[in-house]
Amino acid sequence: MRFEDPTYLWLLCLLPLLFLLRVASHFKQRKRLRRLGDPQLLRQLMPDVSRARRAVKFWLMMGALAMLILVLARPQMGTHVSHDKRQGIEAIICMDISNSMLAEDVVPSRLEKSKMLVENMIDHFTNDKVGLVVFAGDAFVQLPITADYVSAKMFLQDINPSLIATQGTDIGHAIQLAMHSFTQANNIGRAIIVITDGEDHEGGAEEAAAEAKKKGINVFILGVGDPHGAPIPTGDGYMKDASGQTVMSALNEQMCRKIAQAGSGMYIHVNNTADAQNELNNDLVKLQQGTTDAVVYSDYNEQFQAFAIIALILLVVDVCLMETRNPLLKKVTIFKNKGKR
Repeated sequence: MRFEDPTYLWLLCLLPLLFLLRVASHFKQRKRLRRLGDPQLLRQLMPDVSRARRAVKFWLMMGALAMLILVLARPQMGTHVSHDKRQGIEAIICMDISNSMLAEDVVPSRLEKSKMLVENMIDHFTNDKVGLVVFAGDAFVQLPITADYVSAKMFLQDINPSLIATQGTDIGHAIQLAMHSFTQANNIGRAIIVITDGEDHEGGAEEAAAEAKKKGINVFILGVGDPHGAPIPTGDGYMKDASGQTVMSALNEQMCRKIAQAGSGMYIHVNNTADAQNELNNDLVKLQQGTTDAVVYSDYNEQFQAFAIIALILLVVDVCLMETRNPLLKKVTIFKNKGKR
């Protein structure tokens, strides 16, 4: 059993506190009765009073309160796991998040244009799997390969240059990381899609792309930006170098083409049109499609109804049970009255 809102379970800690208050109230009441007279005499004067009934009503209320807290926590049970077979490809998207991707020569910026492109590509996926790798001077997996497109879009929106402090454009490291992020399925088309402006290239990308080619993985390079260069916004102006000159970030198309050629893929220039999107979608369709493992879905059935019914029954019994003995049921001795002689 699991609870959808487990934070409500902390309210169960109130039950011991209520019990202590009940005990304190009981001793305080006994102390007051002693002031009125002899306890034995007082019991004889109150033959219909039943301490047992008061205790039972208290525990009925405690039980009902505990059940209501469990209802609020939404208990769930019954996991259903389904396996499905899908026909599709596997694609790992390597996205450059270096500061140069903030340049606005592509509207609204290189990075935001890249996100829009990836989101549109995911919208065209049906039986495919996708993963996200982000890189700058370093690289790490932002989202392991999955068929959960909703999660992929959520992770995509969180991508920004602050995720990696080390600046640069280590495409080789990103491709190496992507190669080890695919599943072990056989006979399936695989693609590594690198989205970058290619600036401050660290080297080793062509060798990594060639290695991916040997493993049957196509490497596509999407070059974002203007080859003539554009300034990099910093929030209060544009980035400047040590001499005070505005830094101009230019797309390195020559390098992008070499990597794509080494990886048996295509180089696609991303600009303010939809041409790059259409060309990429057409190239991905040509990849061999194979059978992939399905996503495992877990269905949990709500179980709060049983706890709610128990709480209702306890409350009804509590209301019906009087603290004093019912004159019509004096002969029934379910709760013994110690005051009776």
